[in-house]
Parts: sequence; C-alpha cells; structure tokens
Amino acid sequence: MSTSNKWWDLNLENKPDFDMAMKRIYAWYNGEIIDRAPIIFYGHGWFVRENFKNKHWDTFKDKWFDVEYQVESFIDSIKNRKFLAETFPIYFPNLGPNVYSAFYGADLDFRETTSWAIPCIQNWDDLNKLHFDWNNPYFKKIEELTQYALDRCEGKFMVGYTDIHPGVDCVAAWRDSQDLCTDLYDYPDEVKSAINKAIADFKEIFNHFDTMLKKKNQLSASWLGVPSFGKMHIPSCDFSSMISEKHFIDFCLPVLHKEVEDITHVIWHLDGKDCARHLDTLLSVPEIQAIQWVQGDGAKPIMQWVPLIKKIQNAGKSVLVSLEESELNDFISAVNPEGIFLCMFNNNEEEQKQIIKRVEKWV
Repeated sequence: MSTSNKWWDLNLENKPDFDMAMKRIYAWYNGEIIDRAPIIFYGHGWFVRENFKNKHWDTFKDKWFDVEYQVESFIDSIKNRKFLAETFPIYFPNLGPNVYSAFYGADLDFRETTSWAIPCIQNWDDLNKLHFDWNNPYFKKIEELTQYALDRCEGKFMVGYTDIHPGVDCVAAWRDSQDLCTDLYDYPDEVKSAINKAIADFKEIFNHFDTMLKKKNQLSASWLGVPSFGKMHIPSCDFSSMISEKHFIDFCLPVLHKEVEDITHVIWHLDGKDCARHLDTLLSVPEIQAIQWVQGDGAKPIMQWVPLIKKIQNAGKSVLVSLEESELNDFISAVNPEGIFLCMFNNNEEEQKQIIKRVEKWV
C-alpha cells in the first residue's frame, strides 16, 4: 500500500468546509472518528438540463459521446447548490460500468442511463483478438471527457476518474457471465489467461488518469464520491455472486492482490448477500481499508445486516452503509460510529442539516 502525506485545499466555492470534510474521511479510512461519522448525501445529479432541452441525438451513443453536453450539464446541475457534510461536487467521466472491457476491443450497447458490454468471446480463440489500445475510441472519449472537465473545474468542482473494473468482472463482460460460470469447470486455464490479460494494463491505465488529475491539483475520486489525496480505488467482483468460495479464492483473489498494489485507499464494493459469502476472504486482505456494503433493493431493511456490519468493524475495516432516513435512529442505536460512513439519499438542504445534527449526537 502506498501512502501520501501531501494535503491541499481545492478552494471550491460551494464546499467551504472541504478541509474538515477530508479530515473526517481520513479518520474514517483509519477506522476512527473526529467529531461525527462522515455522511454523503446522494441526489445532487437529479436535475432538468434546461440549457440542453432542445438538443437532439440520433443515438444513445451520440448523447453519451457528446463531451460538451456531459460536462456542461453537470456544471448546470451544481449551480447554487450547497454540498453539506462529506458530499463533494465531483464530475465523474462515465461511459458505463463495462467501459474498461471496451478499452480492449469490446463494444458497448448504450441506453438512456447506462451501457453494457456486448460479449465478444464466442470461443476462447477470440481472446487473442482483444488487446488494450491507447487509441481505442472508448479510451479516447473518456480521456476527452476528463480533460474537458479539468479545463472547466477550477474553483467550481472536482474531477474523478472513470469506473475501472479489471480482472474477473472484465472477463465476464467479454465472455458473458453465464458462459463464464461453466468455463470455470470446462476451461479453467483459458479463464485464468483472460484474467491475466484483463489486469495486465490496469496500473498503466489507472496511473494515466491519476496523472491527469494530479496535474490539475485534483484528488483521486470516482463514482463513489470518497476522495483521497493519494490513490483511491474501488475494486469489486459482482461476478462472485454466482460462484463458490473455492472458485473465488482460485480465480478472483490472485487478481485482487494485483489490483490493489500501490493503492493508498482501497474500498471494496460488496454488492449484495450473494457476494457476501466471500466476506471472510475479503477481510483477510490487508490492503482493503473499507467495504462498501450494498444490501440491494430486495434485501432491506438495513437492520438485518447489523451483524455483518459489526463483523466488518470487528475485523478492523471501515464500512460505507446506505440507509433510509427512517432507519437512522435504530441504526445508530445498534452500531458504534467508529469506521461508519453513512450514505443517505436526500436532496433537501434543511433535511440534510437535521440528519447531520442527529449524527452529531451519535457517540
């Protein structure tokens, strides 16, 4: 794990408490607390793009690839807004969750709110056709989105890096998840070769975007909205919901160790109860400081997951937890605040202030 002692303030016009918010986050990374648990309020992206309401695109892809629209509409969305607690105005360059797989030659199927990779390994000989290309059109578009935002951000907002999923989830995008499940039994060597290909260029790609951000005095942040002055990464393996603990250890754990090398702050995205069967293995990885627990729409309320959250805390890891405001009092009565980061879906400033006051009393 790398470390970073350098600290600076971005002097954002809509985040005057930036320095204190970052101190709370760094305490959280260490499983500690200063004055209260940190809080992110999601919902700042819900807005009407008035300046673009008459604009038309022939395809969804054209809309996603419209750099000016993507960045300027974000800038419109944060005007006259206050970002309370540990919520930051962060522009996230985004072409969908499978964009890393597209850097190697997969194509993306775009929809209104997301995109998905079109499987491109029909048989394992097709793996030879895939390779990372610095001139890949998806890579160049992410680069262009990032640079345009960097040119517009000073004093107004932060810029993050795109969603990067190397390793097993990348292979699942190339191959199709159901086929990959049987491949673990029928073609284990081919699967491991594909996983090695999917991680081979990760550090170089990550460092490329990290260098772009740092040259403009930006922190390391991505879709989760939790920044670091060093290097922050959110590894995950959603494919692990479909496989056994043995297969996770055999196929996923080795590439995870490669993925988190030289990363300052690692937050594992644990997506639901089926992925949670691998929690013990994840808790054994020292480079992982925190777990983002995603309970899923069909697995609420949060109180049923308190034992899992406490298990993570007892293992010395921090936790990000999403919960409803109606659950807040019960939750803070049941859990210690050290190492807890609350994620709340609320877009009302006055209600956010009331939530902050309630959390300040959590000791």
